[in-house]
Amino acid sequence: MSLIENRMTKAEFASRVMAMPVFDTHTHLVGDRLAASDFWEIAHYFWLFRELQAAGYPADADKLPEEERISAFLDAYRATRSTLMNIGFTAILRELYGIEIRDAASVREAVAAVKRSGADEDWAQRTADRLQIRRFAVNHPAHAAFRGMRDDAVLIPRIDGKLGPWIDRVAQSADPARELSQTLDEIEAMLRGFADAGLPGIMTTLPRYESLAGIRSEIGQNSSRDDIMKELLHGICSAAERHGLLVQLFLGVERSWCGTALPANDTARLLKLSALFETYRCRFELVLASELNNLDAVQAAWNFPNVHVGGMWWFNFRASTYRDSMQYRLEALPAGSSSIVVSDARCMEWSFGKIWLVKKLLAEFLWERLESGWIDLETAMHTAEEWLYESAARRYGASRISRMADNGERRG
Repeated sequence: MSLIENRMTKAEFASRVMAMPVFDTHTHLVGDRLAASDFWEIAHYFWLFRELQAAGYPADADKLPEEERISAFLDAYRATRSTLMNIGFTAILRELYGIEIRDAASVREAVAAVKRSGADEDWAQRTADRLQIRRFAVNHPAHAAFRGMRDDAVLIPRIDGKLGPWIDRVAQSADPARELSQTLDEIEAMLRGFADAGLPGIMTTLPRYESLAGIRSEIGQNSSRDDIMKELLHGICSAAERHGLLVQLFLGVERSWCGTALPANDTARLLKLSALFETYRCRFELVLASELNNLDAVQAAWNFPNVHVGGMWWFNFRASTYRDSMQYRLEALPAGSSSIVVSDARCMEWSFGKIWLVKKLLAEFLWERLESGWIDLETAMHTAEEWLYESAARRYGASRISRMADNGERRG
């Protein structure tokens, strides 16, 4: 059915996208404190805080007297009105609280409103329901039990905290080969335990690396840390394949240049890993923080059917990079090979705010493709459903909404 035959307006199309289910595939939400406890927890969210600081907001604003803090916040808020996180923050206050930040009185109104919502045990679920955010992923076992929500989070344990010590242990051993073998046995046991517990997979970030996964190395006294990491990655992927686990690779943030995390575009980043995608039959999900690797990830997924492309992480969460990445994916991949939502949120309000932005960008992008005649309405809707929820739900083994969700019940 053509768009003209359907007589759907842009606003109606956007409304349908905004009402679609969402899987937030990477969060820092903590299950027993999902909602923000005060206004400043929302206002000082890392990404917005960076933008405010660029406009002169003091790094130690929390130490200012309340009225001075409000005044400094207002100045920085007004100065950053065009930035994406400011727009997301504005949407949070408008959509969830009915508040527009105009002056000190409106900030104080927001302070009082967030204090009330933080004490409301149903607030987190109601906030998620406003945008149909059905499921969330977390990476720490202690965070997965979502109090007051219909469903617990999907747990995808992160192992990057173990990767560095494993490399150190092998590199510092008097018998590196033997230590590597023992470490691989430890990895095998750990991933078998994850599979036995019904978890979908593991997640890890990776430091900057030079070794190529396609060139195997005998580990000995003179082995580089990169070669050791490469052999550990082979062990991780081999174990993941045996136990049917997903391997999420979060790539593109570097902390080696200075004390601040920075985006690092590396044109060979995924090429160096490509032998892993080719060798092992486990599924891989690539989540990137660097703009210039977005096309590389799509090319990897095009070449290797077991590679999927995940949401936009860290410095990739920008309207411009979203539009480019969505175009790459639409042209090259079946919709089921992509997910586009990574909120990185530390409170439910920012999961809402960032997903509001994603849905708005997605609706605008797909409408433009509809208007230009490249896709039809059915394709647009299917793409949106897959990118927002369905592909992630299948990848993580969570495609069925729980019986409690169907019955409108909540977890206590």
